[in-house]
Amino acid sequence: MPAPAPLRLGLTGGIGSGKSTVAALLRQHGAALIDADAIAQACTQSGGSAMAAIVQTFGADFAAADGSLLRPRMREHVFAQPQERQRLEAIIHPLVHAEMARQAAAATARCLVFDLPLLVESPHWRARLDWVLVLDCSVPTQRRRVHARSGWSPASIEAAIKSQCPRAQRLAAADVVLYNEHDQIDPLQALVAELARQFGL
Repeated sequence: MPAPAPLRLGLTGGIGSGKSTVAALLRQHGAALIDADAIAQACTQSGGSAMAAIVQTFGADFAAADGSLLRPRMREHVFAQPQERQRLEAIIHPLVHAEMARQAAAATARCLVFDLPLLVESPHWRARLDWVLVLDCSVPTQRRRVHARSGWSPASIEAAIKSQCPRAQRLAAADVVLYNEHDQIDPLQALVAELARQFGL
């Protein structure tokens, strides 16, 4: 008999919510992780599949000397001009989706975790997933964590938060919500371990 299809779990959350930590924990429990951000970053490294189109569309000023994307410059550019973000996404998203499909087809785990920052904003993902897991925390906690992690200015942090869908919209899309207000990892590890058991990991 053919093996049962793997469970497809979509993981999302606002910036600073702890999504990457939960993705890593689920991977430790045996899930296969398919990380949209990691794929997007690979596409914009030196020689990455998106860089030629990015330079053609936005100009050589957005590429570093080694040919990789100048992330701080692009981040400020797209946060200030939403239509420019759409142009960037039109280049990167098809490449990311193709690589995610390739990785999913090659995976052999019982659970596939799709780490998707834009899961709720996308019209395509919900129908492709069995469950949607949302990492949630308060906006002040987001601000504090992002500043500690990245050292961004308050204005950049606010722009990043506002560029994502509202917290209430993410919660409304969730099948499961993990509230992650603690900075200690132990409570989160316990929650993820219980969730992993429920998903058969």
